[in-house]
Amino acid sequence: MNLLKEKIISEGKVLSDTVLKVDSFLNHQIDPLLMKEIGEEFANRFTDEVITKILTIESSGIAPSTMLGLTIGAPVVFARKRKSLTLSGNVYTSKVHSFTKNETNEISVSKDFISPDDNVLIVDDFLANGEAVKGLLDIAKQAGATVVGVGIVIEKGFQQGGQLLREQGLRIESLANIKSLANGKIEFFD
Repeated sequence: MNLLKEKIISEGKVLSDTVLKVDSFLNHQIDPLLMKEIGEEFANRFTDEVITKILTIESSGIAPSTMLGLTIGAPVVFARKRKSLTLSGNVYTSKVHSFTKNETNEISVSKDFISPDDNVLIVDDFLANGEAVKGLLDIAKQAGATVVGVGIVIEKGFQQGGQLLREQGLRIESLANIKSLANGKIEFFD
């Protein structure tokens, strides 16, 4: 995904050796043309899988997931981070720790939207330590759904999450894999 890498280099801001800010196109302001390309790329990478649901977490996973859902004709289900009056009782829940925000959230998905009949593709904006993916895997497991893979927009390959998840036998497709953010410079794995 050269377009994504170009955006990361031109608009991404390295805040530290572990934090990359991409809020101008991915997780505050959204570039719809880039999201369209991302959705199509995920569809191409998972063309060999039957996907009945796309599972993500609010809020930054919603845009790429929606574009993928539009491309393949599958519904998008997103885990909520905050309690809602309309979402109570009949839910799957899991705890997710965000190292970037230094907080733990209980995420939840209504039992109405994921079932044992579903083949789920998990999609998220970033993969660093793997906490969000682990929480979504837990929800899919509670539902009895089959996880066919994980699509990640940007992986921080210098952190352990991707390796640990791959060691569990998960298929992970990252569209951009960052090797280093040292000295304010963005370096990608080939």
